[in-house]
Amino acid sequence: MTPLPATILTGFLGSGKTTLLNYILTQKHGHRIAVIENEFGEINIDSELVLSKDEEIFELTNGCVCCVATARADLLRILEKLLARRDSLDHILVETSGLADPTPVAQTFFANDKVSKEVSLDAIVTLVDAKHAAKHLAEDWHGADSQAVDQIVIADRIIVNKTDLVGPEELKDVEGKVRKLNQTAPILHSSHAQVDLDEILGIGAFREQKRMALGDDFLHEHSHDPTLESQSFVFERPFARARFDAFLKKLLDERGDDLFRLKGILAFDADPQRYVLQAVHRIVDLRAADAWGEDKPLSKLVFIGRNLDRGALEAGLRSCC
Repeated sequence: MTPLPATILTGFLGSGKTTLLNYILTQKHGHRIAVIENEFGEINIDSELVLSKDEEIFELTNGCVCCVATARADLLRILEKLLARRDSLDHILVETSGLADPTPVAQTFFANDKVSKEVSLDAIVTLVDAKHAAKHLAEDWHGADSQAVDQIVIADRIIVNKTDLVGPEELKDVEGKVRKLNQTAPILHSSHAQVDLDEILGIGAFREQKRMALGDDFLHEHSHDPTLESQSFVFERPFARARFDAFLKKLLDERGDDLFRLKGILAFDADPQRYVLQAVHRIVDLRAADAWGEDKPLSKLVFIGRNLDRGALEAGLRSCC
């Protein structure tokens, strides 16, 4: 039996990974796909941001898969579980945390004899936010250890996303920075993460020499930029829409530079729909999703950034209830 192909989907905070995942899962490509999600933060909401419910979503909740041994052990366990029903699958997608170094994730595919024989790492696909990447790549957090840099360096395919938000000169500048880090990976352009799926799935881009270059010590320790933190909140009471909109506008106006990523599932008073919130710095997308139905309305939010005042965030959110 031919090995089951797996694609690692990576990219810095807010680059569009979940948007691309939703695009893949809603297209008529004929692939039967299993999705493995990894989240950075105390609560995992990424699986709820995936619009398609046809595919089974596996959540890694023991920490970031790139730096916590238990999370990597969980990844191996899930891969072995998927191999037990190999006949019902065509492809595996692993969406990493926006703060993950993909290298240890890739190494996990070679850490177990059964997995290495029966799963083929097809490609590492990295998304780059055309609007904000130039700033992120210019920041010298830890030199070569910057997660945004690591994700580009190891990529087999690079998708420069959100090209609709920048002009030709900005796009050229971002591509120039990307090319300095990775001179060989094809670069694709996209708006709303819509790309030709034949360019990223089943492409066999992960070469043996790259596997060897990764090294054998897949359990080496990895640390994130310590100046970045995550604050997570859950509210059982619904928000008043006008109050929440005002709170969000004020927060982003004042703290948008420090807020790298904000995402959430929201419940608004007297509204039967659940809402999906996505924000990167000061760019916000808040839209209605499916109805709550028999599920209890519940708001979950994750803030990722610098200098996050948990008390002030919680007080501001409670004032919107």
